[in-house]
Amino acid sequence: MGSFAFHRSERLKRQKLIQELFNRGSYFYLPLVKVLYLTLPPEAAHHQVLFSVSKRSFKRAVDRNRVKRRMREGYRLNKHHLNHLPQKLVIAYIYTGRTIVPSAELHSQVVVSLGKLMAIYQRPKATNA
Repeated sequence: MGSFAFHRSERLKRQKLIQELFNRGSYFYLPLVKVLYLTLPPEAAHHQVLFSVSKRSFKRAVDRNRVKRRMREGYRLNKHHLNHLPQKLVIAYIYTGRTIVPSAELHSQVVVSLGKLMAIYQRPKATNA
């Protein structure tokens, strides 16, 4: 199955890569999150992930951190689904909800997003026959 750890190398921190994700990346919406994604170069070792919560929606840092922590936990427990992909991804989860929801609900949103990413990248390539 693989490790359930969320290592430092899996966190998206490089400003250049973050800019590229927001400028050239594709996205889709789920009820609580917006998910941006972009393919990494072939030499990349890990998928890299970013979690964001708007200060406009949650004024208190405690609330923003709680939502990010819950999304990170959902990703950490379910990231093994991405191991079957042929390429590595850069992913950003942007929380769009206006209230703090239970952990189970956020975890299910992360699982749905990972399933959508799997479906997107495992589609058979169209042939010009």
